[in-house]
Amino acid sequence: MVDHAIELLTRAGCGLCEQAAARLAELSGELGFGLTITDVDAAAAGGDAALRAEYGDRLPVVLLDGAEHSYWEIDEPRLRADLG
Repeated sequence: MVDHAIELLTRAGCGLCEQAAARLAELSGELGFGLTITDVDAAAAGGDAALRAEYGDRLPVVLLDGAEHSYWEIDEPRLRADLG
């Protein structure tokens, strides 16, 4: 059962974003959360520019259950505590 949802905000060509996505994919299996990855530039091209406007200069951003949890890197100890 998935109790929490994590959304990772990224953009193409972002090395930190790729590292965060890989680590969150590993953690999702271990900790049992749902993971969605959203490219803010693709969302903006599709007509939803709000995410890019709010978060675009500090990607990657981890949203836990819709609220900002961390940015630039995963705060793994805090994430584990918040999911526990």
